[in-house]
Amino acid sequence: MAMTGPTSCASMSNHTKERVTMAKVTLENFYSNLIAQHEEREMRQQKLEKVMDQEGLADEEKRVRRSQHARKETEFLRLKRTRLGLEDFESLKVIGRGAFGEVRLVQKKDTGHVYAMKILRKADMLEKEQVGHIRAERDILVEADSLWVVKMFYSFQDKMNLYLIMEFLPGGDMMTLLMKKDTLSEEATQFYIAETVLAIDSIHQLGFIHRDIKPDNLLLDSKGHVKLSDFGLCTGLKKAHRTEFYRNLNHSLPSDFSFQNMNSKRKAETWKRNRRQLAFSTVGTPDYIAPEVFMQNGYNKLCDWWSLGVIMYEMLIGYPPFCSETPQETYRKVMNWREMLVFPPEVPISEKAKDLILRFCCESENRIGAGSVEEIKTNPFFEGVDYDHIRERPAAIPIEIKSIDDTSNFDEFPESDILQPTATSIVSNHSEADLKSKDWVFINYTYKRFEGLTARGAIPSYMKTGKR
Repeated sequence: MAMTGPTSCASMSNHTKERVTMAKVTLENFYSNLIAQHEEREMRQQKLEKVMDQEGLADEEKRVRRSQHARKETEFLRLKRTRLGLEDFESLKVIGRGAFGEVRLVQKKDTGHVYAMKILRKADMLEKEQVGHIRAERDILVEADSLWVVKMFYSFQDKMNLYLIMEFLPGGDMMTLLMKKDTLSEEATQFYIAETVLAIDSIHQLGFIHRDIKPDNLLLDSKGHVKLSDFGLCTGLKKAHRTEFYRNLNHSLPSDFSFQNMNSKRKAETWKRNRRQLAFSTVGTPDYIAPEVFMQNGYNKLCDWWSLGVIMYEMLIGYPPFCSETPQETYRKVMNWREMLVFPPEVPISEKAKDLILRFCCESENRIGAGSVEEIKTNPFFEGVDYDHIRERPAAIPIEIKSIDDTSNFDEFPESDILQPTATSIVSNHSEADLKSKDWVFINYTYKRFEGLTARGAIPSYMKTGKR
C-alpha cells in the first residue's frame, strides 16, 4: 500500500528510534573512518617526503625509505584488522582507582611492552551520564600527539568495560609528590609550573580547554618531567563532548575536620589526610576550578591558568588557597576569592611568586595569558628558564626507577573484580539486556596508533618471573 504522507516521528516507538539512531551512527562512523584513514595515510606520506628532502637524501636512499614506509603501512593495515582485547594483556598491578573505574599496570603478551590500562565501567558511564566525557577523552588522546600529553596507543571495549591503553609513566603524579613533601622550594616550583605552562599551551594550540587542571592530572615520566592526563572534562572538539559538568555541588563529603582557626601547618596536615578521599570520590574537589566555570555564563582557555595558579599556591604553601570542610564551602570561597585568597605570614614566599599567583588567580579579563602564553613565560618568576630545552634538563626532583614496571611511586590498591565477566559492580539500574541496547553510544571507540605498534621483541627474562 502506498504511503499517503511522511511517517510521523511521534508514531515511532522508542526502540525503533534508538535502532534508527544506531544505524545512522554506525554508517556515519564507518565512512568517516575510511576518509580519516585515507587522510592520515596521505599525511604520513607527505611528512616522509618532507623529512627526506630536509635530509637531502639521494634518489636511491629515498626509494629504500619509501619501500620501508610502505611495508610499515601494510603492516599497520593488517594490525587494524586484528581484534584487540583484554586477553592480549596481562594485568600486573592496580596503580590507581577512581569513581568510575581504575588504572592497571599491564603487559602486552606478544611484545612484552608495559602500559597503563585505564578501565571504565560502561554501566557507570551510562548511569552517571559520563558518555560525553569519556568520548572527549578518547578523541583528544587520539588527536594530541605531544611530548606534553600522555600518549594513548590503543582503545577498545567489551561487553562490560571501556579500555584505554596508555604509556606508563612510572614517576606517579603531582598529587603524590606534594603529599610526600610539606612544600616545594621556589626553584622546584618554578620548574614544575614552567613545564605545566608548556603542557597546557600545547593543548590550547590544538583548540582544547582542559578544565580539570589539578595535581592528580599532572603525571611524571621516568625522568621526572610533566605530562598532562585525564581529558574527561576537556572541551572544544565536538558537540558530543559538551554537557553540564559542574551542576552537582549539593553533595557533602563525610568529614571530620574544620579549617576554621587553623594555622598553616595544621591546614596542610588536614588537607593531606583528606586529599585522597576527595580524589577518589564522585564529587571530587572544586579547589582548582575557576570561578567563571562555576558561573556557567561563558569562559575560555584562561580558566586553565587560574587552576595553575592554585597549584602553584599549593606547592609553595602546602595546601590550596580555598580548601574547606566541604565542596560547598570550597565553592563559596572560590566565588569570594578576593577576600579568601590570602598568604599565611608563617610561610614566607617571594614577592615574585605572590605576584604570579595573583596574576593567575584574578578576573579572567585581567588574567595573565589573556594576550598570549608569552606573557606567562616572560614573567619575572620564570627568570632563567630555558623553555626550549627544559625537557632535556634534569628534573627538579629526580625520580628513582628500578625497572620499566616499577610502581613504587604509586599507592597500594587491593585487587578488584572489574575485569571479571560477572563483576558485581554493575549498577543495579542497568540489566545486561539494558546495557546491550545502549551499547551503540560507544560505537567507534576502538583505536590503534600508527607509531610504535609494530615493534616486537623478546620479553625480558626478569619480567617472565616473579610477577606481582
